[in-house]
Amino acid sequence: MKILVTGCAGFIGSHLTEELVDMGHDVTGLDDLSNGSYKNMESFFDNIDFSDVDIAKNESGWRSSFENVDCVFHLAALADIVPSVQDPETYFASNVLGTLNVIEACRHYNVPQLRYAASGSCYGIPSVQPTPESAEIKPEYPYALTKRLGEELVLHWGKVYGLDVKSLRLFNVYGPRSRTSGTYGAMFGVFLAQRLAGQPLTVVGDGTQSRDFTYVSDVVAAFLSTMTSNPYAPKVDFYNVGSGVTVTVNEIVELLGCESVSIPKRPGEPDVTHADISKIGKAYGWSPKIDIKTGVQKLLECISYWEDAPVWTPETIDMATKDWFRFLGRKS
Repeated sequence: MKILVTGCAGFIGSHLTEELVDMGHDVTGLDDLSNGSYKNMESFFDNIDFSDVDIAKNESGWRSSFENVDCVFHLAALADIVPSVQDPETYFASNVLGTLNVIEACRHYNVPQLRYAASGSCYGIPSVQPTPESAEIKPEYPYALTKRLGEELVLHWGKVYGLDVKSLRLFNVYGPRSRTSGTYGAMFGVFLAQRLAGQPLTVVGDGTQSRDFTYVSDVVAAFLSTMTSNPYAPKVDFYNVGSGVTVTVNEIVELLGCESVSIPKRPGEPDVTHADISKIGKAYGWSPKIDIKTGVQKLLECISYWEDAPVWTPETIDMATKDWFRFLGRKS
């Protein structure tokens, strides 16, 4: 198949692209390298048609890449949640306008399938655990809202224009190549850089909060499973993708074998994330394979990846999250 991946140089996108190439597909990759890197594409760069483009800019040049494509995986997005409070306009441009441009390109070139990377953060602080797809949608911060608006776009375009659209709501994805940008972001990227530097891990609150940590290869498998034809699955639909279990942050600290230091608990964040993944299991037979112990061990085996990542301290995190507490703290 001829497949296009937006965000092919990013964390999840690079793993997905690598797998698609290994499967023998003809892959085109788009990325503006704001979050991703050439380093993430080393294993497959020579085997894809890559363009350094910003999908938030509606330029005809990159849109022509969608011609004769069989399936688009749309993963390009700004992903770190804390900076979204400081710069919501940039997040809106990337995650909402960028998604509009992608879905319009799909419509213009009659792309048969679109698969969208949505976020489990759309549920906000859910009242039901594990959280089903029918749970109330209530984003707590701009990143979650922009990813939700992107999902609304692709689902609506699918219904109105007859596109085959599947949106996957991803929960707490981790694994090799997880983000190491200059912004304060994903927990595992922060922790692994701290471990390499011999610094204590900065645990938010008391560390008893739990997350549905989902290994990246399981997420890739979930995306690929939705390419399978299922006459009983709706043409337009959305699915949770998680590990199906929850793990506390303190358990992660123990698995990493490090000391830790507590930093203030952030408003607007749930105590528990736990995906009900029965829907995608019934529709496509997908289930996660990597448990947390195995996943953390895989991370430690490639920990050198985070050698150049910023090492966050309680003081620098305090500076980076001031706006978070300033604005979201008013709701508490």
